[in-house]
Amino acid sequence: MDLILLCAFLPLVTVAWGQYGDYYYGPYNYGDNDEWVNVYRQGFNFQCPHGQVIVAVRSVFSKKEGSDRLWNYACMPAAQSLGEPTECWWEEINRAGTEWYQTCSNNGLVAGFQSQYFPSVLDREWQFYCCRYSRRCPYSCWLTTEYPGHYGEDMDMMMYTYDYYIRGATTTFSAVDR
Repeated sequence: MDLILLCAFLPLVTVAWGQYGDYYYGPYNYGDNDEWVNVYRQGFNFQCPHGQVIVAVRSVFSKKEGSDRLWNYACMPAAQSLGEPTECWWEEINRAGTEWYQTCSNNGLVAGFQSQYFPSVLDREWQFYCCRYSRRCPYSCWLTTEYPGHYGEDMDMMMYTYDYYIRGATTTFSAVDR
């Protein structure tokens, strides 16, 4: 009798736990180290599946490859508390060779990137793919300044819990360092 109750109760606990809003997820699986979304000095377009947002960003830098980076991303479904995506769009392009700061407009969350490399300035231009959800995302946002701290550092940034999202990015550009 106890085994029957356990078999009936366990799926309910699993469903209830799955609806709890503050998850912890371990390290994201980016795939094999050779599975980058780009090759050096080439453009790319990466979009999460519908209803998912970027939750992890990984990048390695190479000065000998034109001061460029390899990029990889991980996606995860947005929290149920945000509802369904109501619209998605490409933001304005952030031009290569300049400093920029951008967040998704209209309370959007980052769900993809597209980028093109320009050898004349040894830099990339960026465009964010943003999605807005039927329920508003909280505005208690802050800018993370630790990834990477220096232009040549590798980075591996992850959102470990639900209710933390990537809303934008900023960059610096130095004509000396490129």
